[in-house]
Amino acid sequence: MARRRTLPPGRERPARRIASSTPLRASRPETVPAGRPVSHGPRLARIGVWTALAAGPLALTVALAAPSGTAAQAAPAPTPSATRPQADPAGTASHFVELWLRADAAAADNPVGAAVRAMAPQAELPARAREARAPEAVRVTALRTVRLPGGGWTVTVAAVTDEQHGPAPSTGTGPGTSTDKAAVQPAVRYFAVSGTGGKDDGPLVITGSPAEVAAPEAAPAGTSVFDRPVPSTGPLAVSLGDFLRTYLAGTRGQGAALERYLSPGVRLTAPTAASYAPVEVKDVAADVDAAAGKDVPADGTKARVRARVEGTDRAGTRWPFEYRLTVTARAGRWEISALDTGSPTHTPAAVASPSATPTTNDGGTR
Repeated sequence: MARRRTLPPGRERPARRIASSTPLRASRPETVPAGRPVSHGPRLARIGVWTALAAGPLALTVALAAPSGTAAQAAPAPTPSATRPQADPAGTASHFVELWLRADAAAADNPVGAAVRAMAPQAELPARAREARAPEAVRVTALRTVRLPGGGWTVTVAAVTDEQHGPAPSTGTGPGTSTDKAAVQPAVRYFAVSGTGGKDDGPLVITGSPAEVAAPEAAPAGTSVFDRPVPSTGPLAVSLGDFLRTYLAGTRGQGAALERYLSPGVRLTAPTAASYAPVEVKDVAADVDAAAGKDVPADGTKARVRARVEGTDRAGTRWPFEYRLTVTARAGRWEISALDTGSPTHTPAAVASPSATPTTNDGGTR
């Protein structure tokens, strides 16, 4: 049996604390006096630090992507071109006369009268009689433009209108017969319109009402180069007749039928708006003797010819046409090389070089 050690008085060991199953009371949370504000300084400081670190790379990226320069400049506003084309005096004058002929001083505020005043505020409108009426259809074509000193101009136009010329003759004496209705007949009139401007002189301005004038004088006709009659039974007249009958047939897709009459490489589109049958050749004339003979000359010989023909349409109306062509001899026959558009006259160049290449038409000859 072990002996229990005894300690001298005053050195006894302290008694051990026995663990209690009762939990200790939670420590009292620290409280802040109600009258003292709560400080968020440390939290805001931490947020600011993290924001600066995160914004550093982003700020660098934005700085590199931004365009150089101190300030962005706005794009300049578009300005109208200084070389903008001006209106044509001929077209302006034609449009003005067409409106003026249809206007009426008694209805100056209608669209037609307002358009006339907009183009020429100084212009006076026609004052029609009570029984008269404005023409329903007016066709105006500019014939001549004359430039005047100081930027002025005068345009002469032709106008085709349906005019009223007094009462129409009575057609009977029964009820409802009218003897005071005006007769309507087509009329051709000529007017001169004056104005200023155009080109480099500023906008066009019409300075007043039109002036009715006489028809412009036609220039005297020059001597025709087609002074060699071609026999109607000769090879050239026969070839031209066959070609023009096919050309004026008015059948769509007859290009293959035309090719047999054309020189190699030539293309020609025939009109299809109307058809003519029969087509009769009235006369043929040429500009060189070789085309007026009874035999076809050597290959490569060229000639310019004029052919007058008469075609009858489906309604029975006979239409006189005049064609100018260039023909070339090849393999014992005449072939069409071009369909001309002009009316040549005698000039030294034409006499010296009768086989010069002519101007071709819009039908596709090339």
